[in-house]
Amino acid sequence: MRYAAFFVLLHRYVLMQPLTLPPFDARLKQQQGKTMILDMLRRKYVALTPEEWVRQHFVHYLMEHLGYPQSLLANEVELRIGEKKLRCDTILYSRSLKPLAIIEYKAPHIALQQKVLQQIAAYNILLHVDYLMISNGVQHYCCQMDYEHRTYRFLDCIPPYAQMFQDS
Repeated sequence: MRYAAFFVLLHRYVLMQPLTLPPFDARLKQQQGKTMILDMLRRKYVALTPEEWVRQHFVHYLMEHLGYPQSLLANEVELRIGEKKLRCDTILYSRSLKPLAIIEYKAPHIALQQKVLQQIAAYNILLHVDYLMISNGVQHYCCQMDYEHRTYRFLDCIPPYAQMFQDS
């Protein structure tokens, strides 16, 4: 086996480690020596990184298992604070196109610590959503914001879209 082919196989194995999300039929291709994965939301192939592997699994889980409409999800949404640009991994919108949830992904080997919550909270200063979710593909957390009482509560699981829409 050639070194390059071996490296690609090793790269795929490391990236595609088992997650605690249901499997899906990932569409992969090689482009200029890089493994690419189809992002259904952006309608294009993007570089397959460990974080992207988590994103694609999580988005498919939301759509196929929890009833989140594909048309109300967006990946890599740019936000601006003055001259500073931020980028949300995924935003879920309500049917009235109000941002409803921010979802942040990390690679499976990255622990979901306070720093990750602070990152997503910074995005929420601009969007003022009802739900914040974080996932590294192995662990997943969702908290519901309570702006009236200036608190939040962690939910036991990621709620189905119909429940989130009713709550907002």
